Amino acid sequence: MNAIRTPQILLPAKADMKVWSVNACDQFTSDEKYWAELDKLVGEKPSTLRLIFPEIYLKDNPEKRIADINAKMREYLDGGVFKEVAGGFVLVERTTQSGTRTGIVLAIDLEAYDFKKGSKALIRSTEATILERIPPRVKIRENAPLELPHIMLLYDDPDNAVLSCAKRGETLYDFDMNMGGGHVKGTYISNADEVTEAFYALTEGDKYGNGEKLLFAVGDGNHSLATAKTCWENIKKTLSPEEAAEHPARFALVEAVNIYDPALTFEPIHRLVKTEKGEKFVQGFKPNGGKKAYIAVDGVVTEVPFSDDVPEGIRALDEYITAFLKENGGEVDYIHGDEELKCFSSQGAGVILPAIEKGDFFRLIVTGGNLPRKTFSMGEGNEKRYYIEAKLITKQG
Repeated sequence: MNAIRTPQILLPAKADMKVWSVNACDQFTSDEKYWAELDKLVGEKPSTLRLIFPEIYLKDNPEKRIADINAKMREYLDGGVFKEVAGGFVLVERTTQSGTRTGIVLAIDLEAYDFKKGSKALIRSTEATILERIPPRVKIRENAPLELPHIMLLYDDPDNAVLSCAKRGETLYDFDMNMGGGHVKGTYISNADEVTEAFYALTEGDKYGNGEKLLFAVGDGNHSLATAKTCWENIKKTLSPEEAAEHPARFALVEAVNIYDPALTFEPIHRLVKTEKGEKFVQGFKPNGGKKAYIAVDGVVTEVPFSDDVPEGIRALDEYITAFLKENGGEVDYIHGDEELKCFSSQGAGVILPAIEKGDFFRLIVTGGNLPRKTFSMGEGNEKRYYIEAKLITKQG
């Protein structure tokens, strides 16, 4: 197997880490106050906020914002903002209200990953990839010299064999995160080769009863990883086989987390239908089943039944939302957190969804293929992966 690569990781040589590290770009997409407060906090200090494109601003002069991001990346690279951490992985311990979640930052070979439904690749997407979402993200990435990951991959390790063999080295960072993100500690893992073999050992045998080998399933950042794959396929066309074998864009930086990590919580991602016809939406929504969901309109919450097969129930809901918006206009947003959904329900109607069980996760992927888009979130919005590490994705010099 060659799905895992030991990356050359870039970290700040000297920075205020509480300002440097910010939340994933796809969070708080209806909360302008969050991003405005973060912008004020960062000010002129070096920060990953200047290297990412928060999705709340996707329609706000994107060409200029992309150009500014790429320029700032080159400024940081040329200005000595980064130092290189080579030859190992990073053990990340993230403490939030859910406990301490432990992950490993490493690189994956995009040749071993596929986001198409029904794929048998070693690394697979977990939700339906919306192809029209990829080109705008390709524009953000295609001329960027750096990548900063909020991608989290899950692996199936009930015996905790991978983390048990990891040897801790020096502490790379240790700080409190901004905007209620908790605390994070990063430690150098010196025995990357041994840890890599422990990952590969997880695929041995017939684990799922159908002969399939599955190393990683994407837990967060499906569309970001699909974008990295698309960009790599575009670049690969211009390279010789020898050049393609080692090009930095072939390898994507991710954090891998054991699905059995006790601090890894699976939270539902709720639907907010922004419409002036909220009552009409509610009247037409007629779910059934033994589980519970909730409708929120103007902060008033009403219980409704929901399908026992949660992914299929979400699929049916999404089909209803699509048909409703086509007939009545409006738009849909995806909200993390019950209280956040209630707050925004004055904009139309919201559906508070039940969570899937994480113990069913790998079985659902292997037997059923991709889940509906935005089926689950690993933790609340402020628990998502913050940007810290970076990696080159273009040839330098």
